[in-house]
Formats: sequence, C-alpha cells, structure tokens
Amino acid sequence: MNFAQLYGQNQAVELLNSAVTLNRIAPAYLFAGPSGVGRTLTAKWFTQLLMGNDPLNNKKLQSGNHPDMLWVMPTYLHQGKLLTPTEAATTGLKRKAPPQIRIEQVREITQFLSRPPLIASRCVVAIEDAQTMAESAANALLKTLEEPGRATIILIAPATDSLLPTLVSRCQLIPFYRLNDENMQRVLIEKGYQDILNHPSLLMLAAGSPGEAIASFTQLQNIPPTLLQQLQKAPNTPREALILAKEIDKTLDTEAQLWLINYLQHFYWEKLKNKSIIEQLEKARQCLLSYVQPRLVWECTLLRFIA
Repeated sequence: MNFAQLYGQNQAVELLNSAVTLNRIAPAYLFAGPSGVGRTLTAKWFTQLLMGNDPLNNKKLQSGNHPDMLWVMPTYLHQGKLLTPTEAATTGLKRKAPPQIRIEQVREITQFLSRPPLIASRCVVAIEDAQTMAESAANALLKTLEEPGRATIILIAPATDSLLPTLVSRCQLIPFYRLNDENMQRVLIEKGYQDILNHPSLLMLAAGSPGEAIASFTQLQNIPPTLLQQLQKAPNTPREALILAKEIDKTLDTEAQLWLINYLQHFYWEKLKNKSIIEQLEKARQCLLSYVQPRLVWECTLLRFIA
C-alpha cells in the first residue's frame, strides 16, 4: 500500500501524505480530474492510510467488507432495486439512461455515518462519479459534509464545476491531471494493454488518460464492425438514417452510445473538420444525458446529417 504506482500525480500524493503525517485530515475531500488517471486508486490507498496499517483493516478493505468503509457508485433503478453498472451488466439489463447517485444512496450514507466506527479510528465514505448526483441528492448530502462526525468523505468527480458550488466549498480540493506520453505508455504496458499503443486514434481520444484508453479499447471491441463502418459516413436517405438509428438503439446500451459519440466526434473532426456534425453529436450527447429516448435522439441526429 503506497502511492509509488501512481504516475503523474505528484501534487495529489504530496497533499494526502502531508495530511496524514501532520494529522490534519479534512472532513471531506474532492478528488477532481479526468477519469482514468488514478483518482479511484488514490481514494483506495488514501482510505488505507486513514484507517491505519492494521492487517485486519487492510484485509477487510481489500475484500470490500470493512464495516467502517462505504463505497458508493452510480446506480440504475430497475424494478425498485438499485443496481451498480456491474450488477446491471451481469443481469443483462438494457440500460436506457446513464447511472446516477440517487437520494436513497445519500440517505444510506447519512445512516452509515450516524454511528461511530467499529474497528478503525474513523469511517470513510467514497462517492464515485459524484457529478451524477441530482440536485435533490446533492442538497441532502450538504449537512453530512458539514458534520460528518468521526469520518472522512471523498467525492470523486471530473471537475469542480461539475458539482454544486455548495458541495465544492465544503471539500478540500485534490487535483488530478492527464498523463504525459511517457507515463501513459508505462501504465498501459504495466496493465497489459500495450496493444492500445498501436491505435493512435484511441490514444488521441483518451488524451492522457490510461483508464479512458482502456475503456475505449474495450468499447471498440464490443461495437459490431459493420455498424461502426456505417456510422463513419453520413446516411444518404432518411430511410437509411432511421434504420441506422434503430440498429444503434438495439445493439448498444447508453454507456456505449455516449462513448460512440466521443469516437465519432473525433473521427469526423479528423476526417472532415466538419463543425456542424460535431455540434449535432454534442446535442445528441446532452439529450442522452438528459434521459431522452435514445432511438429518438439518434433518429433526429442522423436525419440532420443528411441536411
């Protein structure tokens, strides 16, 4: 357990190590930066530092069963049950909207922190993708951030402006940055994804995030080559656009569709420098994030490609 494997995040490491060494632990932290650069890994290591190096603590933390640790991630609501992305994929749930941190989960955090720690010296709560919180959930979290008791809360988000200012003001900011080419290469090789180095388009799309590069590589493998080939040119007729929209909706879940928009924006900009298509795809992204029916989003987007 150390930060030695965390490349390119010297400032974050220094701030967190100093907090523990000087015993100046903030009630709440905001790990802000692009996904895939080490925010989650750092949160796990920092949690171990906060809870001490007792073998029992570390063993329970690594198994995810520590009674003083609560890890919260966005969920889907399906038949009255909250499912994580992994659980949704396991059950074969077709996901029509991105997952989010829900008010029920914030209430669980409040209940979790209402009792003192059982084993460690403090409780720790980590919230992944905190930017997915609806305003009602974010407001419900405010009081807990103000008075967490014997606890530390870690919010993980892409940027300070992705959260309510009232949440940001209650957290100590820990910044994370994109990696340079050398560190990108080191991480991908260490993780066994050296094949990505042969895909310049994926590396450009990842823009210094090894996690994004790995996720993009995985998404690319899961998209049928024929579908990708069709999308790399604008449809010629309305009928062709509608058929293609139906195929996207049937084949890809919302997460894959959002990635596809990123890929197509990059592709069309590199190939055509077509600002109009980029803007139409951006509108499609915002609609998907606003839970508009995906097939309708793609129908409207692809029809505009013809015009």
